[in-house]
Amino acid sequence: MTTTFIKGLVDYRKKSDRPTVVTVGTFDGIHRGHQAILKTLRAESTRLDLEPVLLTFDPHPRVLVSPEDIPLLLTTIEEKEKFVPDFFDGTVLVLRFDDTLKEMSAEQFVGEILVEALGARKVIVGHDHAFGRNRSGNIAALKSLGEKHHFDVQVVQPVMHGGEPISSSRIRAAMRDDDYAGALEMLGHDYAIFGTVEKGIGLGRRLGFPTANIRYGLRKLLPREGVYSCWAQLGGRCWPGMMFIGRNYFNPQERISVEANLFDFDDDVHGEEMMLYPTVYLRANRRFESTGRLAEQLNLDKENAMRIIEKEKKDVNRQRA
Repeated sequence: MTTTFIKGLVDYRKKSDRPTVVTVGTFDGIHRGHQAILKTLRAESTRLDLEPVLLTFDPHPRVLVSPEDIPLLLTTIEEKEKFVPDFFDGTVLVLRFDDTLKEMSAEQFVGEILVEALGARKVIVGHDHAFGRNRSGNIAALKSLGEKHHFDVQVVQPVMHGGEPISSSRIRAAMRDDDYAGALEMLGHDYAIFGTVEKGIGLGRRLGFPTANIRYGLRKLLPREGVYSCWAQLGGRCWPGMMFIGRNYFNPQERISVEANLFDFDDDVHGEEMMLYPTVYLRANRRFESTGRLAEQLNLDKENAMRIIEKEKKDVNRQRA
């Protein structure tokens, strides 16, 4: 079975009328807690011979529900399309979160979406799941509605880290607190930054370190400013390199740059889509008194990044042996 992304109920209805086992949520991060839910979903779909469906939303519901407090995203829709297939094979149904969905009562959401549209026979959720207008539906309400509409409900217990449940908000907090390694531990996979390669000011090329500048989503949560070792996914291949996140003091543009120097790579990829994976934080961003001093530091950064990448390669080979 493969993972299929479908946007909207109309296209879903065209695809399938099989009864389903469903999980519902924003799944921002696809972290280890989410992965436990997806593992349970897949196992139950096999046991019960039901079609597995992951129901999620775009944009994040808080864009409409609490516009004064919209979270930056750990995973955009494009990044979910990359990560979800690593942990789930089945249908990913993406519903546009609009005013109609926002105003649905818990009972309406269950009756119209889960039962009528998706034919749910079983619903699998996390321990803190809430749904419906103003998150008025809780686990007890879902179980009660399940009895009414003849579907079972299974609650997956949280995955713990440091004595507390892993959550998207905890991972965001770890990144804001500059605990990138801790954030990666809770995620359980590499962090990704997706975007289109755009032209920069060309300084990197003049210094011998040509970079791919990424136009990333404005609501994307970026790791702390600085230099990282990285991997880049481009055209079905992966390239090692180093990357910079932060304010470029030689660039008059007032925005945070995300750019990568890929090792042994010098193709023109302007306009192409790229996924960057910052792996290890190397150093803080800082102002250099000259481009010459910056070039000296970039040579040191490259040496450090290459050592880390070689170690990562050895660790992967050791795991496969």
